[in-house]
Amino acid sequence: MFTGIVEEVGRVASLECRTGGWHLAVRSKIVSEGTRLGDSICVNGVCLTVTALQDDQLTFGLAPETLQRTNLGDLKPGDGVNLERSLPANGRFGGHFVQGHVDGTGVLVDRRPDGDSLRMAVAAEPALLRYIVPKGYIAVDGTSLTAIDVLRDRFTFMLISYTQQHIVLPTRPLGAKINLEVDILAKYAEKLLAARS
Repeated sequence: MFTGIVEEVGRVASLECRTGGWHLAVRSKIVSEGTRLGDSICVNGVCLTVTALQDDQLTFGLAPETLQRTNLGDLKPGDGVNLERSLPANGRFGGHFVQGHVDGTGVLVDRRPDGDSLRMAVAAEPALLRYIVPKGYIAVDGTSLTAIDVLRDRFTFMLISYTQQHIVLPTRPLGAKINLEVDILAKYAEKLLAARS
């Protein structure tokens, strides 16, 4: 379980196919501290297992499903990625329940300054938008954010100045594929209501 509070922007060292599988290597200073083989790390909103450690570099195995459903397959060496270690049982809970199970991707379609904040919009499929509500939680590339408006084909949110300096989203170009995880509580509520009818 994660909270969507990004601890560090890591840098992609490599993304390559070796021995029949894909491997993502990321350089990190903060998140690599105390991390062990088998630990779960949230990378751009995707829960990945650490398969190798070397100094400040973490390596993760990527399943075909992960490459098909997320933006991780688009990464290139030097790209920034949001990193968060899993929440310890005695840790502070600062964001919302983020599983690291990406529901789908959207497309970054608008970014405009609003004072020292950034107002941004991500276009998404109706199947995802149905779970997003104004003032509700959404994990965008693993960052816990609050939706502002939910429109027919997109939703909007804002990034305060501090957040802009600590995540990768402000550096992503318009048209970039963005990982989205909707609030798990909305999906549970829908399932429970469907069972009643």
